[in-house]
Amino acid sequence: MALLEKWREDAYAERSQEEYDAFWNEYFPKEQKNYEQILENKEQVVEGSVGELAERYGMDVLTFTGFLDGINTSLTEQLDLDNLTEESNIKLSIDFQLLYFNMLDAKATWLYSLPQWDDILTVEKRREITKDYNKSRMVINENKVGRNEPCPCGSGKKYKKCCINK
Repeated sequence: MALLEKWREDAYAERSQEEYDAFWNEYFPKEQKNYEQILENKEQVVEGSVGELAERYGMDVLTFTGFLDGINTSLTEQLDLDNLTEESNIKLSIDFQLLYFNMLDAKATWLYSLPQWDDILTVEKRREITKDYNKSRMVINENKVGRNEPCPCGSGKKYKKCCINK
């Protein structure tokens, strides 16, 4: 069984709310520590085997695979997580703007509010990314008919005198 499959089986296993909370409360501080380390060393490209990197970041291989699953969409070159093994050599080239956006999307306040972001993205840039994120979440109906426009039914009447009342 592939590492990612094992991780997902473990992470999303049927369990009580207490066990669920305990599992994620153990994972999130480890994840935060990894991001703190990565953000502090933003110039350093993280590379090596999955097993070596898991050890370097103080995680077991399965938990590190979960971390990779989370960061994968923020990489300039995504990893083939389905075929990942402990011996697989990987390189994490991170797009920090995309990472910040994805942290907003995951509602990971504990990650996108880390002080290490100050040295990577300016406050203005983070506001801009947050604004872009908020815009991406809005639904805009571009097909809205104004009340004084011709009715789309083809009657020739204004919408307010025709179909708005139906």
